[in-house]
Amino acid sequence: MDYILTYSTKKLFSDLHPSLSLKEKTCCLSCCQPCARDQSLRKYHGGTQKQSLRSQEEEKVLCREEFEDNLKKMGLHLEKDESNRISGVGFLKIHAPWDILCREAEFLKLKMPTKEHKMRKLNAFFKRITAPLLPNVGDTETEDIKKVCYPFSREKLHLFDLSDMDSFFDTKTRSLIVSIGELEAGLFLKGSRSKKSSRWNYHSTYYSTVCMQCRTLTVNLFLQVLYREWASYSNFYKYQPISLIRKYFGEKIGLYFAWLGLYTQMLIFAAIVGVLVFLYGCITVDDDIPSMEICDKRNNITMCPLCDKSCSYWKLTMACGTARASHLFDSTATVLFSIFMALWAAMFMESWKRRQMRLNYMWDLTNFEEEEVSNEYFAALHAKAAKLTWRDRMPAYMTFIFLMTFAILFGVIIYRVTTQASLQMSSMPSIRANVRLTVKSTAVIINVVVILILDEVYSKIARWLTILEVPKTDKSFEQRLILKTFILKFLNAFSPIFYIAFIRGKTANTASSYGVLFKQSFSPQCAHTGCLMELCIQLSITMLGKQLIQNNLFEIGIPKLKKLIRRIKTKRAPVQEEQDDKDLKRYEADFFLEPFVSLNPEYMEMIIQFGFVTLFVASFPLAPLFALLNNVIEIRLDAKKFVAELRRPVAARAKDIGIWYNLLRGISKAAIIVNAFVIAFTSDFIPRLVYQYGYSPDGTMHGFINHTLSYFNVSHFQAETHPLQPLHLGYKVEVCRYKDYRMAPWSFNPYDISKVYWAILAGRLAFVIIFQNVVMLLSDFVDWVIPDIPKEIITRIYEEKMQMVEFFMREEHSLYSMPMLDNQDENRPTPQLRRS
Repeated sequence: MDYILTYSTKKLFSDLHPSLSLKEKTCCLSCCQPCARDQSLRKYHGGTQKQSLRSQEEEKVLCREEFEDNLKKMGLHLEKDESNRISGVGFLKIHAPWDILCREAEFLKLKMPTKEHKMRKLNAFFKRITAPLLPNVGDTETEDIKKVCYPFSREKLHLFDLSDMDSFFDTKTRSLIVSIGELEAGLFLKGSRSKKSSRWNYHSTYYSTVCMQCRTLTVNLFLQVLYREWASYSNFYKYQPISLIRKYFGEKIGLYFAWLGLYTQMLIFAAIVGVLVFLYGCITVDDDIPSMEICDKRNNITMCPLCDKSCSYWKLTMACGTARASHLFDSTATVLFSIFMALWAAMFMESWKRRQMRLNYMWDLTNFEEEEVSNEYFAALHAKAAKLTWRDRMPAYMTFIFLMTFAILFGVIIYRVTTQASLQMSSMPSIRANVRLTVKSTAVIINVVVILILDEVYSKIARWLTILEVPKTDKSFEQRLILKTFILKFLNAFSPIFYIAFIRGKTANTASSYGVLFKQSFSPQCAHTGCLMELCIQLSITMLGKQLIQNNLFEIGIPKLKKLIRRIKTKRAPVQEEQDDKDLKRYEADFFLEPFVSLNPEYMEMIIQFGFVTLFVASFPLAPLFALLNNVIEIRLDAKKFVAELRRPVAARAKDIGIWYNLLRGISKAAIIVNAFVIAFTSDFIPRLVYQYGYSPDGTMHGFINHTLSYFNVSHFQAETHPLQPLHLGYKVEVCRYKDYRMAPWSFNPYDISKVYWAILAGRLAFVIIFQNVVMLLSDFVDWVIPDIPKEIITRIYEEKMQMVEFFMREEHSLYSMPMLDNQDENRPTPQLRRS
């Protein structure tokens, strides 16, 4: 069998006259066309209304029968299995005979292997070196040997190796051909709104009791090897059997795992450099002069309150731990690491283009082009056109979704402010000492929970909006769906991070906050050392939360939960279930597996992770390491899911990863700009440079902390804003300090912006411009130096063309030089096929 469909086995036509044909049944159930035998049928029913009550379910049965008739007209062989161990479920087995396979293969221009002509081995030296890292697949994978292939033609059957006609078209190709025929048969249904309930390929295993042909036994071996070598966590250090994945699941899924494998390999270099940058911060933290000045109790710097009334004055030495922790991520090496990651992203994009071209050559997809018409488009052709209004263009639920997103973000901000104020009023010193850590951690956890919830909501909204657009082709539908889903999920995941990096704390810590225009309780602030530490905490918890909970836990738990629910619906007792599982046929057992939907969720989680790795890597150099550890598990987790938890998908063909490459390239370009602004405006890198080379008396960082603090006269507090406990430190405070570049209260223009502020701002803008242009220039240089197509592949494509021409001429010459006798035509091993 090549393809299996499931359907409900409810007998819904017991009330209809058994003599009615399929055409008459369809006519009787139609609400638009009258039937000639309708009156006799109503007389047979005795005037009852059973037909109207069951019309919807009976229409599905009629559509199914018409669908099966269309399949038979296409030449496919059908076999029903309703006497199985699953009550209420029937199976329709579809088999494509040889002539149908040849006809469709010629129409699809499938490249099939010719006779015993093979190219020489590829990458033999590399294979010998990496032998310990290669999976043990035996003779099932022959990626290093390339057969010469040619577009299939029934007129040139003598070119192809037809010694074993049963295995000439593998199961992947057979299922693809039958799925295309199934789609065409469904499109020609008259007035049909529903088709088969589900579909999947014959997902066989080695221990199946079903009688199999030789080609099916080969599939069994493929699946067994994939489960042992690919889906095993103990083989995490080995390469993936990409060629075997392609043979079993198709080119589209094979390209995804090839891309994921290359991305994981490239993360090894980024993770090593990121760890070195982090270690550099750990080693130099004791020599960091600004951190030493903050931790030095001899400085005796009194800081202004962090909020109104409930907060009191505090010593700068209380920020010692935060300052030392910030230096781990905010050092000179961070700038160099940002440049390295920009070049790493360019190298990754170029490496994938070269790897993709190699796979296209190995899989004979260099000239592949495919365009399919989507089901939504055909459904919309029969829909009545409606005039759009402004409510349709911007419906209320969309406005509600956007407002809800901003309301949640604002609610988290209010939570941070109110929680910090309430904890500051606590009578317990231990609670007041850990206010910032408590508020930061709980707020980030709330953000992660909201992100996980809204991710599921946005996926449904993006799909619904794409269906409303009615794209004409499946490719256009998928691209629009991916773009909408990416925009919504990207904003959902990165809006809190962008807020902390570029908005939070920019209106706080000014003299206006303490008594002129704004009240400080409504101006969320960062620590004295800046918002980089909070940005690092937000980024790390969000990244780990999404990877551990959404990407891994949900991927394991949801398929198992759905499988359990599907078993419960069959109403089988536990003892009966255990006994039935041993006797179930392979396709019956696969009924309880989760259907395969698409690769979009798998790609989406990796694209969002790529954003975490590249966009804010200046604030979190350990992001590549966490991504690497996650991907090592992710590859084996996805492998186990595809092999054991999901039904075998249709082997779709593809020559690239589609719109995902454009999204990756866009993120890599945007990462250069984002990291430039993070280094310039979020970290203290530019203020330190300006002070060291412009204001330091000895050219060192001594005195930098005092340089960044301004003075505030406590007598300038507005009414009812001064601290409730002004003697909290044991003495009366007359002047406190706050982080900003403003004039002193005793100057001619008190609390005005100082010249140092404008000098630092000019330095920050200059750094952004220089960093962006230099790094983009280096990135484009890498793109220009590395060719998209390896020279080796160009040479082999040319050699294969020449070899194919020689082989074609040799076979044609031998064919026409043979005497044309009638008995030779009768003894040909290949059948004479009709032409479509």
